This record gives sequence, C-alpha cells and structure tokens, in this order.
Amino acid sequence: MNTTHYLIAGASHAGLEAVHRIRLVDETSPITLVTRDAHAPYSPTILPYVVSGQSVPERVVLRKADYFTQHNVTLISDNELVAINENDRVASLKSGDQWQYEKLLLATGADPIIPPIPGLSETPFHVLRTMQHAIDLREHAGKAKRAVVLGAGLIGMHGAENLRHAGLDVTIVEMCDQVLPGYFDPRAASVIETAFNDNGIHMVMGSRVVKVESQDSGCRITLENGNSLEADLLLVATGVKPQLDYLKGTSVQVDQGVLVDRNMRTDAPNIWAAGDVAQAADFYGEDKVMMGILPDAVTQGAIAAMDMAEDHALAPYVGGVPINTYTFFGQQAISVGQCMADAQLEELTRTDDDNQRYLKILLKDNRLHGISSINEEMDAGIMWQLILRKIDLTPVKDAFIARPLETGRALMSSTWR
Repeated sequence: MNTTHYLIAGASHAGLEAVHRIRLVDETSPITLVTRDAHAPYSPTILPYVVSGQSVPERVVLRKADYFTQHNVTLISDNELVAINENDRVASLKSGDQWQYEKLLLATGADPIIPPIPGLSETPFHVLRTMQHAIDLREHAGKAKRAVVLGAGLIGMHGAENLRHAGLDVTIVEMCDQVLPGYFDPRAASVIETAFNDNGIHMVMGSRVVKVESQDSGCRITLENGNSLEADLLLVATGVKPQLDYLKGTSVQVDQGVLVDRNMRTDAPNIWAAGDVAQAADFYGEDKVMMGILPDAVTQGAIAAMDMAEDHALAPYVGGVPINTYTFFGQQAISVGQCMADAQLEELTRTDDDNQRYLKILLKDNRLHGISSINEEMDAGIMWQLILRKIDLTPVKDAFIARPLETGRALMSSTWR
C-alpha cells in the first residue's frame, strides 16, 4: 500500500495552488499529486491557442518536472481517482494502485457535457477540455475546410475564433438568442457577435440542433427550423459538469458539484474539494454555486490547502464572484460580478457604437455589484476586489462612473492591506 500525507487529485490551478500553499507551512510531509493528463500541468485557458498554432504544448507548462522534485511532491500522470474508502482513508486509482492518505483534496475539474442529440454519438466530433483534445483538434483542423461549433459559451467562442485563425470556414450554432449568456447582457453580446460576423464567422443564434448525421466527408447538422449545415469538423462546446463517479459509496454530499463549507471541507472527514468540482458559497446570497473560473479555482485551492495544513493565516471563503476577461479578434470584453440588473440594483450604462465600446455598472447602496465592458480600459482584478471588499463608493461615485479604472486604482491603493 502506498502512503502519503496529502493526496491531491487534479493538477490544474486549484491543485497546483494547493501544493504551493501547503509547502509554505509544511515543508516535509509527503504530497502526492494525481492527474489524468499525460502532459505536464498547463492552464486550460491556452488550449484554443494550441488549436490555432499560436501556442505549442511545450511552451505552456505551468510546472516543470524539477518543481515537483524540489518540493518533495510525487506526481502521478496519466492516471485518475476512481474510488474512495473514506473509513480507511484509501484512494483507488484507475491503474489499480491504492494510496492511503491523511488528507485528500478533490480538484478533479469538470468534463464536457455531450448533449443527447440523435446521431451525435455515432458521429466523429471533438471537444476541447484537455491538451490532447487541443492537439487532436489542431491536427484535424489542418485537413478540414468547414467547421461547425455547437455552443457560444467561452469554450465555443474561443474555439471558433481559433479555428477561423487556422483558416477554416466556421459556423457557430447556439440555442440561446445571444452569445456568452451568463457573462454579458444582450447589448454587450451583440457587440461581440458583430465582431465575429465581421471576421467571417457565421452565427446561427436561437437554433436547436435536432439531428446529426455522419457522412463520408464529415457530417450534416439539422436544425429545428429544418435548415441544415455540412461540416468536415464538428466541435461540441455545450458546457461542462464535474465527473463524480468516484464518490459512490462515500458520505460526500453532492448537488451540481461537491458541496463544501467556507473552508472547502466536504461532509466526509479529511476530504476537501476545490475548483470546478466544488459547489461553494455564493457571494451574493445563501445558495451554494458552481463558479468554474480560474481565479476562483486558485482561491479555493489556497483555502483548502491552508485548512489541510492548519495554517493559522486561513481566512474562510467569502463566496464566489464571477470574473472573466475575454479577448476576441483584437478586442477585449470584461465581466465581473453580476451582469444582469434586478429591481434592487442601480444600473448605469454608457455606449459608443462608432468605436464598439460599452460599459455597464451595477450598484447597490453605492457598492459595486457588477461591471461589464467592451473595449474600455479596465482592470478586472481591481473591480473584483472592490466587490469582494464591499467598498463604499459614495464619496467617489461620480468619478467612478466617469473613470472606473483610474478611480478603482486610487481606491485600492488607499485600502489595500
């Protein structure tokens, strides 16, 4: 039986941050890091650029092999967690190996959702979640001419743009009436959609796929209105969800993801969860939510590790606040916090159609609750901190509305601790 003090399942941002934080206070206890990926750890955010050829796998590594050697971390690649015996504190891996742990962190991320479209399972298609997915997609793109992307979320939009950069004719099919629902309001989404149209990507919005048929040269996609599209490359980007089969038989409570408290603890003793697999407190309410964003994964990984290592500097999780920075065809969109107004929020907007600029600020009691912008000078990290710290903007409200970047920087320089 293999033994370790800390067992971390998952080697993306949450898992890597956990390793870092543990080693700040515990320099000697063995850490074992298990990843199902055969590649060295990388950020999923760069995968679309591997597809287009703007990046290569060898240049996007987050931690090289010597990092794990120097920090006394056993890295197990091309393997994954498949079962947990919580009473004996034993984790079973796909390879058949078993590891007895003192403390276990679940940072296993999420898998692509494959919609139940008739014919899809019998048709060759791609997803984009791992480095191998990106490598396979790039190889296929080099032989293809026409691509269809199902889904206009961040993965679908990034994938479509980079397939276009790779020289393909690209069509995006989205069942909602706008791109990036949940990140931007319809006005901001229309600016992004226009940029995609202007760059030769055909946008089919408010359309549901009812059938996919494999053909010798690719596939045929039939839409609900009876129209059809043909492609020799199909990318399915219709969302992600955690794979939680390894929790069967445990007392770990799950809903959409693994339910955790503000220290990232699960209901089971000696088991924590962080990142895309975790369902944690919402900053704005009492519900627990799935965040699925990189900065939050880092934050949750840090909190879980500090609790596991009994770090006295631990501050409990304050709740998830969305933060997304999205670059598309040389333009930039930012969304932090809430993106849609409600009756309790004050909404302030500014548009400049000639320059494709847009700004929306959402306030409650003169405290920032959300801000979204396109082609405005903005620091998403500062806006995030203004929301998290609940900074009262009353004395500088007019200045903030007129110049959110400069005013936000001034506020943070005076309040940062």
